[in-house]
Amino acid sequence: MPIPAPLPCAPETEALLLAQAQRLSGYTLGELASLAGIATPEDLKRDKGWIGILLEIWLGASAGSRPEQDFAALGVELKTIPVDGQGRPLETTFVCVAPLTGNSGVTWETSHVRHKLKRVLWVPVEGERSIPLARRRVGSPLLWSPDEEEDRQLRLDWEELMDMIVLGQVERITARHGEFLQLRPKAANARALTEAIGAQGQPILTLPRGFYLKKNFTRALLERHFLLCR
Repeated sequence: MPIPAPLPCAPETEALLLAQAQRLSGYTLGELASLAGIATPEDLKRDKGWIGILLEIWLGASAGSRPEQDFAALGVELKTIPVDGQGRPLETTFVCVAPLTGNSGVTWETSHVRHKLKRVLWVPVEGERSIPLARRRVGSPLLWSPDEEEDRQLRLDWEELMDMIVLGQVERITARHGEFLQLRPKAANARALTEAIGAQGQPILTLPRGFYLKKNFTRALLERHFLLCR
């Protein structure tokens, strides 16, 4: 297998981005880290975003920590997805932080969730805990945009969740709400509070929330794609 090299800058076309992602397929995380001169952590307990950062380096991602797509010039978001031996997602997929105030006039078409999901480069990575992090292999990538039905499904979930946020019911939202898109707390610790709207319309402090794609959505997406590729 030829030895790849990290892209020195953001790719100029989707074809170049996909081709580079395909070159990484089959390599272990340890091999890619070593070739890039990066240390591989023992596990992801304190380095949860390490895999994404490693692949951003190899693919020439430009966004960094800015709230835009990883490949802003192409309008493409990078999402790594840990999978089991049968290619099934092991975790929900974080999309973006949820706005808990200032949502007047926001629609699905103008939402940050839709902006993030309109074009995604999915990169499956072996995620079973029995496999040491350095030995986990990168899988075949998928460049995806939601079709009409997927967009409809996500819009319905987003509208349900945003209605609850606007009506002061954010603390009643559980992971069961939403068929494919869910809202969950996203904070480093319980002291990291943010402002939201309470049941009586009053300002309250609560944990930050994030939008996540449920595993049933990403599983169907991956199964459909890789079945078509066989």
